[in-house]
Amino acid sequence: MEPAAPVTWQNGSAGSLKGMASPYQVRVFGDPVLRKVAKEIEDVDGKLVKLVDDMLDTMYAEPGIGLAAPQVGVGRRLFVYDVGEGPEAIVNPVISEARGEWVYEEGCLSVPGLYWEIVRPKEIHLTGHDLDGNEVSIEADELLARLFQHELDHLDGVMLIDHLDDDTRKAAMRTLRATFIDGAEAGGQASSGSKKLTLP
Repeated sequence: MEPAAPVTWQNGSAGSLKGMASPYQVRVFGDPVLRKVAKEIEDVDGKLVKLVDDMLDTMYAEPGIGLAAPQVGVGRRLFVYDVGEGPEAIVNPVISEARGEWVYEEGCLSVPGLYWEIVRPKEIHLTGHDLDGNEVSIEADELLARLFQHELDHLDGVMLIDHLDDDTRKAAMRTLRATFIDGAEAGGQASSGSKKLTLP
């Protein structure tokens, strides 16, 4: 997820982290991995811990406030996030409850520089596991709830544009094709540019 305003993390600020090297390149619209349903994680080992560390470095470098494994080309049910209270990772997350509605201008690191008003549940209950194998149970609302829903979408092969109404989606698809597909074929790479609060 991409921030709508600058976010200060415990280990630095968005401005100072933007120049750091990313272990991964974030996959963007048009990459087939973003449309695949990620597989459950069966074992947490050193390789997975290294993946989490690299995903966090990539997220901070973008900068974003969340990043799902498929966004770095790994089809596993895992995401990382930091909303200013320190980095976290959730393995095999599940949303079991959702309540209310909240409209928010949402962006995504996989469609950088583009934002749409998206309606999502305002409150959710998320469960999963941390890297120590402990069960995690979180009641989240507003921004954190949105971040969790955004990341779960990525694990299910769902992208931000899938939440748009028909007319807005058609216009968005024209922009996305011109930016990420036609631009890539011409040898260009889309630039993230300035960012708002972006969910990966």
